[in-house]
Amino acid sequence: MHIAIISGGQGWHVRDLMRAAREHGHVADVLDFRALRGTAACGADSLVGFDAIVVRTMPPGSLEQVVFRMDLLHQAERRGALILNPPRSLEVCIDKYLATAKLEAAGLPVPPTIVCQTADDAMAAFATLGGDVVLKPLFGSEGRGMVRIGDDEIAWRTFRTLERTGVVLYLQQFVRHPGWDLRVFIIDGTVRASMRRYARDGWRTNVAQGGRGEGVVATREQAQLALRAAEACSVVAGGVDLLPGPSGELFVLEVNAVPGWRALAPVTGVDIAAELVEFLARQHASKNQR
Repeated sequence: MHIAIISGGQGWHVRDLMRAAREHGHVADVLDFRALRGTAACGADSLVGFDAIVVRTMPPGSLEQVVFRMDLLHQAERRGALILNPPRSLEVCIDKYLATAKLEAAGLPVPPTIVCQTADDAMAAFATLGGDVVLKPLFGSEGRGMVRIGDDEIAWRTFRTLERTGVVLYLQQFVRHPGWDLRVFIIDGTVRASMRRYARDGWRTNVAQGGRGEGVVATREQAQLALRAAEACSVVAGGVDLLPGPSGELFVLEVNAVPGWRALAPVTGVDIAAELVEFLARQHASKNQR
């Protein structure tokens, strides 16, 4: 099987996938999203000739560049290439508003969320959400750019400054949690690994922001909730983040269609890269038998 790993460089996850592909007898090439090209007839399309495509990152770019990259993935999918994750799920999960709306429409518990475009509307949302919110970038991962705001004056200054930059203001009510959340890693409708992520200090549990991971076995309730969340966002292989509330209730915080596993693999003993490669190999073999 010939695998394309699309990213913005050759970071740890790309190297781990290359290692797993090699160990399982497959060929993997790394492609930079920024160097992809295509033609109307697809004859010179950068993604032609690959049996499977793994999307690792979406580098920053203009709206035109991002749309074009997604167009190439949709074209590859129409030609029959296996893509992790499918283009539509990437579009949903990259956009926090759309992902949250999908989760809520599926009847899943999400923290109260308001998304707006002006500082005045954000101040009204801030009050509606109890004056204690987490402001998140609409596009972003690993906890980067998130800030907790619990003061009226700081809220006004923050919202007014961001309004001038033309960003969308995504506000989520802060959920008082016990200092940890749960990352559940799913592949093809099955929970493959889970870990608790403990905040180093404060409220951020993201390992990339200093949190600590501990391998655990998800309960039946946690696993079912994570599987329903992945299904709502059309994610085949991804990470679902669950947060316990003050009364023990569970909230779905995020579904990640380009999940990391650098912290997850060592604390759970699961070779996630190998699991992903093996899944693609099974799908490729099944497709060829039809």
